[in-house]
Amino acid sequence: MAKIKVTKVKSAINRTQNQKRTLEALGLKKIGQVVEHEDTPNILGMIRKVNHLVSVETK
Repeated sequence: MAKIKVTKVKSAINRTQNQKRTLEALGLKKIGQVVEHEDTPNILGMIRKVNHLVSVETK
């Protein structure tokens, strides 16, 4: 499986509780924080839910 880099680029203030929990599940807490994940359907689904708050880069 390929790796993907997910970077938080916007704040979660005034977002729904589901979006905040999704960001936490991805391991993102602060703006500018970068995490690496495997390219699995579960991770891609979470990224799709918060795609307006994150930036994604494939390796």
